[in-house]
Amino acid sequence: MKALFTVGSEVPFARVVSDHRRVLVPLGAVLIINLVVLVAVVLPLRRSVQSADIRSRAAAVALRDAILDLNSAEATREGQGQARKDLERFYKDVLPAGVSAARRLTNLKLGQMVRQHDVNFQRSASSPETNRDSELERLKISYTLSGDWEDIRMLIHDIETGPDFVVIDNVVLQEGSEASAPLSLSLDLSTYYRVGPHAP
Repeated sequence: MKALFTVGSEVPFARVVSDHRRVLVPLGAVLIINLVVLVAVVLPLRRSVQSADIRSRAAAVALRDAILDLNSAEATREGQGQARKDLERFYKDVLPAGVSAARRLTNLKLGQMVRQHDVNFQRSASSPETNRDSELERLKISYTLSGDWEDIRMLIHDIETGPDFVVIDNVVLQEGSEASAPLSLSLDLSTYYRVGPHAP
């Protein structure tokens, strides 16, 4: 034992091991057990934690995308609901309730407008037109009128800007045979009304 602490002398490694075998053998066993635990348990757990972290990040991204999709779907649903309400209000408040209301609109109201603008009524014709792919039907109206340019212009303006749903399809304006003769106006109009189970 004294030789271990002697200055300048070399002690063989085998002697050190044999002298301290009671301490070195348990230390070696603990070191081997630690290495086995490191290789068999800690490293796989570390890889498992890394893969779980990757899965967690992917799940967070998928959750964020799903929330964005949900918000978009809810906004679309709300927009569709609002569009449905607006369309129902349009059908109820703007369009004529049926063919008889459409005829009243075109004959009575437009007849009043013609008289208000000092335009002369000559003749009219109307015909309903069905569309198989729609719950709306169209009432086509043709008017033949006469008058001076300013009155005709104001009549057309009032028809276009009026509250009733009347569409001007075609306007044909012809001069009279004499210079002082009134202008002749052919006016093709349309209005629509709802039919079928949803009709008022």
